[in-house]
Amino acid sequence: MTPLHPGDQLDHYRIERLLARSGMASIFRATDLRTGQPVAIKVPHPEMESDPVFFDRFHREEAVGQKLNHPGVMKVIAEDGRSRLYMVMEWVEGRLLRQILNEQGKFPPERAVRIALAVLDVLDYIHSQGVAHRDLKPENIMIDANDRIKLIDFGLAASSGARRLTFAKLSQVMGTPDYISPEMVKGKRGDARSDLYAVGVMLYEMLTGKVPFTGPNAFVIMNDRLLNNPIPPREIDPTISPQLQEIIYRALERDPKNRYATAREFGHDLKHPEEVGVAERPELRDWKRRRSPVLRRALFYLMLVMIPIIIFALLIYVARHT
Repeated sequence: MTPLHPGDQLDHYRIERLLARSGMASIFRATDLRTGQPVAIKVPHPEMESDPVFFDRFHREEAVGQKLNHPGVMKVIAEDGRSRLYMVMEWVEGRLLRQILNEQGKFPPERAVRIALAVLDVLDYIHSQGVAHRDLKPENIMIDANDRIKLIDFGLAASSGARRLTFAKLSQVMGTPDYISPEMVKGKRGDARSDLYAVGVMLYEMLTGKVPFTGPNAFVIMNDRLLNNPIPPREIDPTISPQLQEIIYRALERDPKNRYATAREFGHDLKHPEEVGVAERPELRDWKRRRSPVLRRALFYLMLVMIPIIIFALLIYVARHT
């Protein structure tokens, strides 16, 4: 299909300018010729339209975006009779949280908490609608000049009754692994508590300028969160209160059962830190102790090598004693 350029007309829309381009789609600002209102239009690259994983993700994002109705969720506008595959979304003034973090490094605690509370308010709504985002990260949060937020990109969302998107498919489209919960790393279906884990990671990042787990590649980063503990936030910035640090640790629990049960519960502690009891956590003592999956893999391969040797030795033993 012919690529779109500013000035082109797409059905009832006039393309104004290119906003973003990824390996999967381009996003344009456009004008609805029927109303004169600005909109955002997401157009897949032609080669992606035949990709079943992307096709599933695209239609999932469209369906969830039309279902949800909250000022903190970018609304997807239903459009029939399209001449090609594209998605029409409300126009949102603002910038990505990722862009702001890249420029500023980190936020004062008051602002970091304010943004986290705004995200949790939206999560409280979408979770009540049976939807988990499952791809929360600064790249998927728009912020306006007053720190009002919009969640975008529901392509990996899990909706009640929806067909499961397996980790094998997720891994093809997930992008950065920094915000994925431990249970999703293990291949389990992400849910509302996976979203709360991601908010904990973003709160850590907004306060310290760093993500909790790092590494040279996605495999190392994802395994690091299964094996090790992050640097305590107060080690990076002592001005972070013990209560705020405790809240982050509760959000980052490896076992979902030990995390906050709901976005509302998480938000309550952020609003009332004076009510938060600070635990004597081993994570505060043992964070320098680093474990690596390399040893585990080495033992596994050694075991594989030993299996035929053991079998051969048993065969010789049996042959000599029969």
